[in-house]
Amino acid sequence: MKKITFTFTVLLFACLLFGQAKVKKGFGFGALPAISYDSDLGFQYGALVNLYHYGDGSRYPKYNHSLYLEYSRYTKGTGINRLMYDSETLIPKVRTTLDITYLTDQMMDFYGFNGYQSVYDVDLSKSTRHFYKNERNMFRIKADFQGNFGSSKLGWVAGYTFYNFAIDTVDIQKLELNAIQGGTLFQRYIKNGLISADESNGGSINYLKLGLKYDSRDQRACPMKGIWTEAVIQTAPGFVNEYAHTKFAFIHRQYFTLMKDMSLAYRIDYQTTVGKGHVPFYAQPLLITSFLTAASNQGMGGKNSIRGVLRNRVVGDAVGFGNFEFRYKFLRFEWLKQNFYLGTNIFFDSGIILKPIEISANLTQNQKTELYLTDYQKGKFHSGVGMGLKIGWNENFVISADFGKAFDKQDGNTGMYIGLNYLF
Repeated sequence: MKKITFTFTVLLFACLLFGQAKVKKGFGFGALPAISYDSDLGFQYGALVNLYHYGDGSRYPKYNHSLYLEYSRYTKGTGINRLMYDSETLIPKVRTTLDITYLTDQMMDFYGFNGYQSVYDVDLSKSTRHFYKNERNMFRIKADFQGNFGSSKLGWVAGYTFYNFAIDTVDIQKLELNAIQGGTLFQRYIKNGLISADESNGGSINYLKLGLKYDSRDQRACPMKGIWTEAVIQTAPGFVNEYAHTKFAFIHRQYFTLMKDMSLAYRIDYQTTVGKGHVPFYAQPLLITSFLTAASNQGMGGKNSIRGVLRNRVVGDAVGFGNFEFRYKFLRFEWLKQNFYLGTNIFFDSGIILKPIEISANLTQNQKTELYLTDYQKGKFHSGVGMGLKIGWNENFVISADFGKAFDKQDGNTGMYIGLNYLF
């Protein structure tokens, strides 16, 4: 608990040191130590810098241009190298977001396909910590554009994303780990043909995205009322991709004021493969959204989707999940001429495989045992429950801690996530 308390102290000190409450004009500058905690990734350390340009100040606290740079590492082997530009004035009446990111992960989670069809051996995970791991480095270039139809709250989204995945087995020599008899789960999937040799080392994907949105939120950081809904098609066309495929996503978020400073918020997310085509295994965990608020948005399980459940535990060809939160800002105060609030949230998260990834029916019982596979059971949910603490600074900057508990031991035990912002 001492390390967690230290994390909060550093973040709070940093936001006080670099924060500005008065109206800003021209250029603004913010620098923070990138310190957080995620039970799936470990402690984060590094730095981030955010440069703002507010113009004449008439749009403050909105900015005209934002340039975000982050260099950080997690103690369990993940690295983030990110450059993001965001503007609502570069192209008049269009929000433009450009992102270049390189993510390294020496111990990426791989629990197999289709949720509970892949048995999670708790004891094996404890005794051989790299059995459910592989190495994955991801490079991404992302350009997103959003606009409204006239003065209405209905709008459009469009974008292009390039991914390159470099995938390998865990480097046991570098990490000083022992070889596993029979190989890791990832190696066994390749050996038995569940992951083809052509896909096993990764590859590149070019995605085109187009969709509609409706946004009536009263604010972005912690809405008290309104709706934010997206319907997006994302396609990897065959003329520029080795594996052509198309995904559809529908994401609905709604916010209700129950009483002053108390709200109910929920998010429903549905994603599926449409039409013919083949989705490579490394693209299946990617979750579609019109605007990327974090370094990545992938995998059902973990801080971005089902808190308390293991990261990337739930991977399928069509998935759905929901998040339900009661939020309450129970104390407001002013300190050092800055406005703060303390808040809490009680949440329930749950997800389900709606269409499984196809697994050969010709596997022998010995192969199924080696792969930790059982029969697919339709309609089983992966769920977690928990609560969190929020420290809000001038409404827009939110330090967040969430603690989640999985319902089923097959999904793990607990998860602790310290960082920035509400989940949605």
